Amino acid sequence: MSAIFNLQSLLTVVLLLICTCAYLRSLFPSIMDRNKVGVMGTFWKCARIGERKSPWIGACCILMAFSILFFT
Repeated sequence: MSAIFNLQSLLTVVLLLICTCAYLRSLFPSIMDRNKVGVMGTFWKCARIGERKSPWIGACCILMAFSILFFT
C-alpha cells in the first residue's frame, strides 16, 4: 500500500522529511538557502518548519514512534 493512502504512513514520511531537511540545513546551510523557490524550495520550507517548531516536531516524532511500536 502506498504511503499516500495510509494516514499513519503519510504522517511518518512528512515527519521524517521535516527532520531530515532541518538536519541537512544545519550541516550545509548554503545549499538549502540558495534554493528557496521551486521543487527545492519545498525542502527549504521543511527545514524552516523543523527549525522553528522543533519542540512540537520532536513531540510528534516521539508520539509517532510510540504509535508505530505499540499499535501497528
